[in-house]
Amino acid sequence: MPKMKTKSGAKKRFKVTATGKVLIGHGNKRHNMRKRSQSMKRKARGTKALAHGQQVKVLRHFLHTSA
Repeated sequence: MPKMKTKSGAKKRFKVTATGKVLIGHGNKRHNMRKRSQSMKRKARGTKALAHGQQVKVLRHFLHTSA
Protein backbone atom coordinates (compact mmCIF):
# COMPACT_ATOMS: atom_id res chain seq x y z
CA MET A 1 0.00 0.00 0.00
CA PRO A 2 1.51 3.38 -0.95
CA LYS A 3 1.95 6.18 1.54
CA MET A 4 -0.89 8.65 2.05
CA LYS A 5 -0.16 12.03 0.55
CA THR A 6 -0.61 15.23 2.55
CA LYS A 7 -3.10 17.66 0.98
CA SER A 8 -0.93 20.34 -0.60
CA GLY A 9 -3.33 23.14 0.40
CA ALA A 10 -3.15 22.01 4.02
CA LYS A 11 0.65 22.07 3.97
CA LYS A 12 0.50 25.79 3.29
CA ARG A 13 -2.14 26.61 5.91
CA PHE A 14 -1.35 24.50 8.96
CA LYS A 15 1.74 23.83 11.03
CA VAL A 16 2.00 21.07 13.64
CA THR A 17 4.06 21.84 16.75
CA ALA A 18 6.29 19.36 18.55
CA THR A 19 3.56 18.81 21.17
CA GLY A 20 0.99 18.01 18.47
CA LYS A 21 -0.94 21.28 18.40
CA VAL A 22 -2.05 22.69 15.04
CA LEU A 23 -1.24 26.36 14.35
CA ILE A 24 -3.02 28.51 11.78
CA GLY A 25 -2.78 32.12 10.71
CA HIS A 26 -5.55 34.55 11.59
CA GLY A 27 -8.02 35.37 8.84
CA ASN A 28 -9.66 38.55 7.49
CA LYS A 29 -6.50 40.58 6.95
CA ARG A 30 -5.87 40.45 3.19
CA HIS A 31 -7.70 43.53 1.95
CA ASN A 32 -10.07 46.32 3.08
CA MET A 33 -7.91 46.87 6.13
CA ARG A 34 -8.98 50.50 6.39
CA LYS A 35 -12.37 49.27 7.61
CA ARG A 36 -10.92 47.16 10.40
CA SER A 37 -10.36 48.56 13.85
CA GLN A 38 -6.80 48.91 15.06
CA SER A 39 -7.44 46.41 17.85
CA MET A 40 -8.71 43.81 15.35
CA LYS A 41 -5.62 44.26 13.19
CA ARG A 42 -3.38 43.94 16.24
CA LYS A 43 -5.10 40.76 17.44
CA ALA A 44 -4.87 39.18 13.97
CA ARG A 45 -1.07 39.15 13.96
CA GLY A 46 0.87 35.93 14.18
CA THR A 47 -0.69 32.50 14.59
CA LYS A 48 -3.20 30.81 16.87
CA ALA A 49 -3.78 27.22 17.96
CA LEU A 50 -6.86 25.38 16.77
CA ALA A 51 -9.45 24.04 19.20
CA HIS A 52 -9.10 20.33 19.98
CA GLY A 53 -12.05 19.21 17.85
CA GLN A 54 -10.89 21.09 14.78
CA GLN A 55 -7.34 19.94 15.40
CA VAL A 56 -8.39 16.28 15.26
CA LYS A 57 -10.22 16.82 11.96
CA VAL A 58 -7.26 18.59 10.36
CA LEU A 59 -4.79 15.91 11.41
CA ARG A 60 -7.02 13.03 10.35
CA HIS A 61 -8.26 14.29 7.00
CA PHE A 62 -5.59 16.66 5.68
CA LEU A 63 -2.22 16.04 7.32
CA HIS A 64 -1.91 12.27 7.05
CA THR A 65 1.83 12.26 7.58
CA SER A 66 1.51 13.98 10.97
CA ALA A 67 -1.24 11.80 12.41
